[in-house]
Amino acid sequence: MTSFDRPSRAWLVRPGALRVPQITVAFWAIKGLSTAMGESTSDYLVHVMAPELAVVLGFAGFLFALVLQFRRRRYWAWTYWFAVVMVGVFGTMAADVMHVALGVPYTASSVIYALTLAAVFFGWHRTEGTLSIHAVDTARREAFYWAAVVATFAMGTALGDFTAYTLHLGYLPSAAVFAAVIVIPAVGHLRLGWNPIFSFWFAYVMTRPLGASLADGLAKPHNLSGLGLGDLTVVLGLGFLIVALVGLVARTDRDAQPVSVSG
Repeated sequence: MTSFDRPSRAWLVRPGALRVPQITVAFWAIKGLSTAMGESTSDYLVHVMAPELAVVLGFAGFLFALVLQFRRRRYWAWTYWFAVVMVGVFGTMAADVMHVALGVPYTASSVIYALTLAAVFFGWHRTEGTLSIHAVDTARREAFYWAAVVATFAMGTALGDFTAYTLHLGYLPSAAVFAAVIVIPAVGHLRLGWNPIFSFWFAYVMTRPLGASLADGLAKPHNLSGLGLGDLTVVLGLGFLIVALVGLVARTDRDAQPVSVSG
């Protein structure tokens, strides 16, 4: 192992080394699977133990994953995607706590998390001058990046529950709606020349309610408009797929961004 790959005890990134992967088909596939797994993992934990304990464990796992990620001096697939999965678990819990424990309607929580995400983007752009993932090459930029990711997960979870419960669409119809919506930024970017940073974050936000709705549609019982496979079954199945795909990209290292491109 070279010094390039060794974790940094000073918690500093290697100059010019990017902290996040390139945007490839594998990226979107693993992102979608991780959002779905986060949803089912959260639902499973809060039903097999006290919800308060589940939230504490989710938060601890989230912090542990970020510690591992920040101790890398460059992007490494295993720590990055472990952090994404743990953000998915904790982000789901954060959105659910606001509704279940505090009684906040899904409509209000969706708006609250949307404003939170907007505030993160505002602070990020005001401080760094860019929201591009091709410029995440410092610890501060990465902190903004993960703050945005957490906000997208919480917002996406609230949106998925809003369509499923408040609008009474159910899980799988909600997934179909978000699958159609996620095509919009792709077409906008590829055909209409939309800003790539805007298009990326638009699609990134939508992967969360899409993945969560699919996970719930597979796991929840028939009386809740699901297929009844069970949360644990979905967690194990999605976990296997994620490990297989992350192992593939980690072995080839083709999704690593070699140099930073500021702006």
